[in-house]
Amino acid sequence: MGLDLDAAAGLLTVRGERVPTAELRRAPEAVPDGSVPIGTRDAAALRLTIDGRPGHIAPGQGRWTRRSHRVDVIYGGVLYRLLPDSPSGSRLVKDGRRIADFSSDGAGHVWADWHQDVAPPLREDAAVGYVLATAFGTGAEPSWRLLVRALAGLAR
Repeated sequence: MGLDLDAAAGLLTVRGERVPTAELRRAPEAVPDGSVPIGTRDAAALRLTIDGRPGHIAPGQGRWTRRSHRVDVIYGGVLYRLLPDSPSGSRLVKDGRRIADFSSDGAGHVWADWHQDVAPPLREDAAVGYVLATAFGTGAEPSWRLLVRALAGLAR
């Protein structure tokens, strides 16, 4: 599996024997945000293609709740959602059904644990999961921990 992220250019390419080539591009005019590997959570500034066919991507704002860090993709009539469920991991849901758990190290390495009833995964499922986990990272702190950190920062 090849995961090639050029954060400065805003281009992520996923390719391999068992996945169709997938690309996620950030618009050149988008101001890069260093808190997200692809550089933005603005759906209007992102273009996703898998095997040359477009997908619709809708990242959450990534604010105070784990749910706000979700990323939705509609591809081939299927709704995918990558949703953080721990500080370091996220689950991939396909049409409402959990199909895999992803984790990443923030340095371009991504791991997937496919649920037994979908292993091996469909090619498109793998492409979407790896694109989202690489482009947006995995995991998010719980809301209470973010609030404590914010309050601690104000007290200093």
